[in-house]
Amino acid sequence: MKVLIIRFSSIGDIILTTPIARAINEQIPNSEVHFLTKKHFTGLLQNNPNISKIWGFDKNAKGLLKSLKAEKYDHIVDLHNNLRTKRFSLLLRVPTKRLNKLNWQKWVMVRLKKNLLPDKHIVDRNFDVVAGLNVTNDNKGLNYFIDETCQIPDSIRVPNRYVCYAIGGQHATKKMPHSKMIEFCDKSEITVVLIGGKEDEEMGRKLESSCRNVISLCGKLSIDQSALIMKNALWVVTHDTGMMHIAAALKKKIISIWGNTIPEFGMYPYLPDDESKSFEVSDLHCRPCSKIGYEKCPVDNFNCMNQQDIDGMLRVIAESASISD
Repeated sequence: MKVLIIRFSSIGDIILTTPIARAINEQIPNSEVHFLTKKHFTGLLQNNPNISKIWGFDKNAKGLLKSLKAEKYDHIVDLHNNLRTKRFSLLLRVPTKRLNKLNWQKWVMVRLKKNLLPDKHIVDRNFDVVAGLNVTNDNKGLNYFIDETCQIPDSIRVPNRYVCYAIGGQHATKKMPHSKMIEFCDKSEITVVLIGGKEDEEMGRKLESSCRNVISLCGKLSIDQSALIMKNALWVVTHDTGMMHIAAALKKKIISIWGNTIPEFGMYPYLPDDESKSFEVSDLHCRPCSKIGYEKCPVDNFNCMNQQDIDGMLRVIAESASISD
């Protein structure tokens, strides 16, 4: 059986599909799993042994469609389910199973604050999509495979014991503000190593210059190198971002920080280390204000992040570190 999984973006959403690729590959005899995503994200899967071929999508779809048709797939598993992915499957004329994105339930939760969402993680909802293929969740969690040749540059020095803080986020309302980041970093008794993309480089420099025991690697590492930093950390502190899901795949102890989004959307860390904790300000009438995020708090107070319990986060880390000593 030859199966094409489709998920165009983004980092976290792609990582959350990896249990499906593993289950199909391991549970269906003589199966072959291909994956279609945006070219920008193909590197996330290039070391995954459960995927035989990765197809990168760009604006020139005509040539890609011709190549995909030649593969003669038995099934398509569409875990993105938008107009573009529907177009691909229709043009390929292959039996397709699609994810129910629960858009109206999310709309009701955001607009009316009425929770009609199932108490089910997105990974388990992905498995509902492939139930007809006779594959089941093996409960081994997510996969992220760091390239065996990956190394941290010699110019970068980190201590043996540190907390990794992934300070990025696709939207501003998913990230703690500068003042709360300073509070976390400045109060930490353990060195905090910051990771993030080029867009986080300036914030990283500010935190490094303002706080003691902070090392900023924002904008200096590849995704694999950032994953390696997380892998060797005592804890990973992260907003609701793709790095949170990579940390879960690495079975790390995670402190996940939730702002305008909520774990009930089904995207919380999946099967990380058992000591992992979520931090959210849960008694706000305005939350969630979006299923994705904004560049500015819609009600201007940003209480979902300004009221985060920094002392509680640090207490969890400190107690865990003292036990490990």
